[in-house]
Amino acid sequence: MILVDTSAWIDFFQGIRSPWTKDVARAARLEDVVVGDLILVELLQGVRQESGRRRMIGALSQYRRENLCGFAIAEAAAANYRLLRSRGITVRGTIDVIIATWCVENDAAIIHNDRDLAAMEGLLGLRAYR
Repeated sequence: MILVDTSAWIDFFQGIRSPWTKDVARAARLEDVVVGDLILVELLQGVRQESGRRRMIGALSQYRRENLCGFAIAEAAAANYRLLRSRGITVRGTIDVIIATWCVENDAAIIHNDRDLAAMEGLLGLRAYR
């Protein structure tokens, strides 16, 4: 199971050639790709027109959808945030900690282009798809 982060989807949809967009294309063909609800929110926030929203929803509708945060993940994410802070890492967004925690708790790899998620790979056991 592979969760694609907002950072990788944005580059993928913009046609940017990078290692992570190549990973998105490969995972979309070969793996069980998951679209998280919080990632969908972030993606749709950047869409300016209704036609773009429809295209985005259509493109993502082929993948499995998951709710990334419930009470158990919320508690675990808060604990992970405190752990990161105790190690001198301040994550810029709560959503990134939730996403990372969901991946760890569900044994899902992640495709991303995000420095906060990269920092969590070592400390939380977040697995990057490569």
